Amino acid sequence: MMKPEDCIFFQLSRVSRAGARFWQKKVAGFEVTSAQALALLFLFEQDQVTSKTIGEKTEFDSATLTGLLDRLERSGLVERRENPDDRRAIRICLTRKGGHTAQQIQSILEEENQAFLSTLTPEEGMVLRGLLKKL
Repeated sequence: MMKPEDCIFFQLSRVSRAGARFWQKKVAGFEVTSAQALALLFLFEQDQVTSKTIGEKTEFDSATLTGLLDRLERSGLVERRENPDDRRAIRICLTRKGGHTAQQIQSILEEENQAFLSTLTPEEGMVLRGLLKKL
């Protein structure tokens, strides 16, 4: 009989929570949550997209994403603009402050990924990432 701690779902959940806590500590100095930091990184990669596009990339549900974008907007990191291609859709755009914050977060991303995976060899880290993408 399998022990609960050997269950893949428990193990993934445990590692996910550890990763979220680790990332939150790293981005706290930017006055954003870990989820907000990820949304900013996606916008830094491709700015002026619809909230639907951000939702697809982050896999946040609509209610979660709306609240997250509201908080980013109140913080002056993003703004909502009309979409000239579709008046029903709103584009989410980085502000100057948001772009600067996203750039700073981007600058620590690789180093912090390596720090989180420091107990693994570089090869093990690559295998893990490949397996996670496959799942």
